[in-house]
Amino acid sequence: MKKILLLSLLFISLGVFGQNDQTAFRTGEWLKFRLHYGFLNASYATLQVNNATINDKPVFHVVGHGETTGFASWFFKVDDTYESYFDKEDGKPYRFIRKINEGGYTKDVEINFDYEQAKAELNDKKNKKKLNFTLQDNIQDLISAFYYLRNNYKTDDLEEGKAITLKMLYDDDGVFNFKLKYLGLEIVNTKYGKVECLKFRPLVQSGRVFKEQESLSLWVSNDQNRIPIRIKADLAVGAIKADLDGYNGLKHQFKIIMD
Repeated sequence: MKKILLLSLLFISLGVFGQNDQTAFRTGEWLKFRLHYGFLNASYATLQVNNATINDKPVFHVVGHGETTGFASWFFKVDDTYESYFDKEDGKPYRFIRKINEGGYTKDVEINFDYEQAKAELNDKKNKKKLNFTLQDNIQDLISAFYYLRNNYKTDDLEEGKAITLKMLYDDDGVFNFKLKYLGLEIVNTKYGKVECLKFRPLVQSGRVFKEQESLSLWVSNDQNRIPIRIKADLAVGAIKADLDGYNGLKHQFKIIMD
């Protein structure tokens, strides 16, 4: 799998499941996550849904940004920005931008998807090289996948222990199969109260970053929004947790369990 560091962890983990008979989000939706590394309040990450145009076509433009704060930034500086432009009807991506600086590990990549030519051109601006990849059915980038899955899978079809596979392209490693295994329902205590969640396990590659293939867990609200509530990962060194810390512009009511 790809080289994934602090905030890339969050963005790679945002595949969730929504209703396919109505949209789960709208322009103006804003999500904020607080990340902890051990006892440190390590960083914040946000996702914002905007409107834009690509070749005169109206599209969604989502910007994801994360950076370390406070004491954590003294010894591990992170400043990441991810952008995706994708179709308002079928969710297919047209452009993906990834600019990251994670403790000196940097990337500056732009991918443009050409469906008439059935190819995607990746422009690695840091290394001044361009690569072409053949497009495959239902291809998604790192950010568009989150919103595509929210709108295109029925929770009634989820089977505990089974995984959904999605083809993804966001780096020069090429197209790969991103797998997300469903683990069932679970109640999560949050700053807003108790939230009923769907629990998933993104299957990742063990080694440099993760302890094991199933080191990452994701909890998603079991309502019409299908927003991430919590993400936990056991890393090769330590553990990291991300919690929903703020939201605005949700299309549907955020359901809290009342005791």
